[in-house]
Amino acid sequence: MKKKVFATIMATTVIASMATGVYGATKLQEIKAYLNPGISFKVDGVPTQLKDSSGLAVVPISYKNTTYLPVRAVSDALGVAVNYDGKTETINLGEVVDGIALSKDFRSDNHTKDPAQTTYKGKDYKEAFYNDNNANRGVSFMLYPKGRYQTLYLQIAALGEPFEKIQIKDSDNDIILKEIEVIDPSEGLITIEVDIGGVDTLYVHGSADRNGQVFVPLTTSYFK
Repeated sequence: MKKKVFATIMATTVIASMATGVYGATKLQEIKAYLNPGISFKVDGVPTQLKDSSGLAVVPISYKNTTYLPVRAVSDALGVAVNYDGKTETINLGEVVDGIALSKDFRSDNHTKDPAQTTYKGKDYKEAFYNDNNANRGVSFMLYPKGRYQTLYLQIAALGEPFEKIQIKDSDNDIILKEIEVIDPSEGLITIEVDIGGVDTLYVHGSADRNGQVFVPLTTSYFK
């Protein structure tokens, strides 16, 4: 529903303004516009206060009978990813064309480049999350999309014993985005697709048996 609303806004309203750094001076054009605090904003019928990246309230701008809304504030309100490419001065909404591998900024004690742990069924994935602690345990790690991506494609394999009760959560808002009851070793390497539009921090958690291992290839799991 939010994506449909967003598409409608994009078709009828010019959405501008974003904390994008310094633009080329030759591309700037001076205009006379007005802040319009009289305009309110709703998402799916619910009153919503637009905020900037610092959490401060923002006000729409009126210019020549057109209302301009800050793209960052709108994308956050609708749960749509937004990213800015400073080199090309391009704002990207939704999925990026090329996926960004989780290996880029992954941080975990179970992050490994050891071929003995990054190889699954004869293929070396070069980098992986590999958990093989010899105990019944919770297995978890954090991911940091920072609101820049629309979808997570997470590959996971269970080895030896099933990996159970997997949850992928929006950590900041404590919202479960995806739940999987069990991943069985016989399923091989599966791909979990999760809508993460507007999410800053993800928490991935599940339960593993003492005789089981959890394998996540970080080079073929990615944000998009």
